[in-house]
Amino acid sequence: MWRCALPPLLRYPTVDELAARAAALVARHPRDARLRRVGTSRAGTPLWLLSVGHGARHALVVAGPHANEPVGGATVLRLAERALADPRLTEGADATWNLLLCLDPDGLRRNEGWLSGPYSLGRHFRHFFRPGFLEQPEWLPDGAEAAALPETRALLRLQDELKPFFQCSLHGVDVGGAFVELTRDLPGLAQRVAHAAARLGIPRELGPYDALYWPGLGPAVHLIPPPHRGDLAAAITEAAVESTWFHPQRHGTVTAIVEAPMWGVPAVEDGARPDDRDAVLRAVSTTLRHDTRVLEDLLARVRPGLAGLPDAARLLAPVDDYLLVCPGLADAWDPRTPDPVRPLPPLRRAHLTALRIAGRRLALRTAGLLHQLVTARGDDPAGALPELDRLIDTWCADYQDGCGARWIPVARQAEYQTRVVRAAFELAARDGAPYPRPGEPDWGTQAAVPMHRE
Repeated sequence: MWRCALPPLLRYPTVDELAARAAALVARHPRDARLRRVGTSRAGTPLWLLSVGHGARHALVVAGPHANEPVGGATVLRLAERALADPRLTEGADATWNLLLCLDPDGLRRNEGWLSGPYSLGRHFRHFFRPGFLEQPEWLPDGAEAAALPETRALLRLQDELKPFFQCSLHGVDVGGAFVELTRDLPGLAQRVAHAAARLGIPRELGPYDALYWPGLGPAVHLIPPPHRGDLAAAITEAAVESTWFHPQRHGTVTAIVEAPMWGVPAVEDGARPDDRDAVLRAVSTTLRHDTRVLEDLLARVRPGLAGLPDAARLLAPVDDYLLVCPGLADAWDPRTPDPVRPLPPLRRAHLTALRIAGRRLALRTAGLLHQLVTARGDDPAGALPELDRLIDTWCADYQDGCGARWIPVARQAEYQTRVVRAAFELAARDGAPYPRPGEPDWGTQAAVPMHRE
């Protein structure tokens, strides 16, 4: 019986741990696994691709596209182990699994202040980092030819080299539930997502803020609309620009975005009709406007003292992004300011919970970044730090007490994501491939991961 030589991951792996564990896996399976450098980050960190199998058809899985979403690293290592253990995923499907360990290793390093735990919302947001929109490597706001980031160019080269039949981008939701976004339908995926989520006790997010206006393909599965040109605010909030999700479509690739939550909220899968939709929307919009004003005032007090602070611009870029989009979102969600061109879709309780979480997320991320800026400076002449601490603590308590957010162990997050990626792979592989065949065991018959050590 094949056994994994590596101990299980009970926390998020760091950049260096990802590379070390992948190298150890290759050393144990030199005939079936390879590790190669496919690019270099802006800071000079290698971008490593772990490949398993020798099939003619390629699957590409991208971990770490967003610096603050580290679960993908644990997932790609688990996927590699599964592919090495189960020849149906390689020889049986005539497939090679290509696993990019981390697309933004520089950003992931900046999150190492909370990455290894203990996992609390306050610790997470005080050490949170995600670069500004224009520094996120999956986006192509000026098209592929004008891609400026070396990480982006490396991924584009890899897509054009491999011409994958299936691509998956691994993302994480800080607070909320699990959902999937697809560039084209994979019939049957919604049922498999439901199965995996139920087995692992992970709520599905039936109305995520990200996909508020997107077509649904089933519960917690959404169709990504084709990209279109728009302003920066639309690009940030709607993922409306050209991206590496759509770039390989020329090769017939179907792309799946698999989101796994860190802190789960049961109400995000409540499909009931709300009792008073408009009252909830007014409250969410009013709160977002109020929080935005508070944060804008804090930024105005803090910004003058940041001149000369190393890397202040990189921390301020996402702050400016969040404060840019908040007023427009508050207006879009407020029934008192309806948009005649783009009205809100029908909303269930799940949607309203997701909007409440999204508004609070923008405020918490902004406060956390400002907290880091003031702390890095070493003094606080504006007196902002106590107020930022109070806001972060209050808003995190609202997530826990008001929304019922509860931590999901890393092993469960990674196992859920692994099962959904495998399900999407199998469905995509059916097109012209012999796997899966009728009568074979269903992926969902795997036992749930033991939790006693988590």
